[in-house]
Amino acid sequence: MSSIAIGSDEAGFGLKEKIRQFLTDMGFEVKDYGVYDTQPVLYPDIAVRVAQAIAAGHHERGILVCGTGIGMAIAANKVPGVRAAVCHDPYSAERARKSNDAQIMALGARIIGEELAKLLVTTWLHSEFQGGGSTPKVAKITEYERIFWNKQDV
Repeated sequence: MSSIAIGSDEAGFGLKEKIRQFLTDMGFEVKDYGVYDTQPVLYPDIAVRVAQAIAAGHHERGILVCGTGIGMAIAANKVPGVRAAVCHDPYSAERARKSNDAQIMALGARIIGEELAKLLVTTWLHSEFQGGGSTPKVAKITEYERIFWNKQDV
């Protein structure tokens, strides 16, 4: 894996910093797309920066952190070619990769603690897309993305 993109809003800043250090300690190269303090920001700006970097192939995976993870995932999913999933338990972290081929994991700092976040990140990083019955489903998501991005009728 080349490197991991990471980003947060002010609500996720503390947890993002802990995850960034955790990844660095595991030997990953981490590119931090902000924020760098607890000043309020518009989280969609951070989510889109990370998602664009993923879509452009600069990183294989990305991690976004806000209060719930929901807003970050919604914003990241607006970037064509990106699949972001909110993960708050090990099963969702595993399935985000194995079933949905999600390149971005979104976490909620107000929902999970540091140790659970580390477990989720580890689980997610060690999971790969399994294909099989999920392949046509992920392909259909990509097809709809192309249709709506190009504003074609379904």
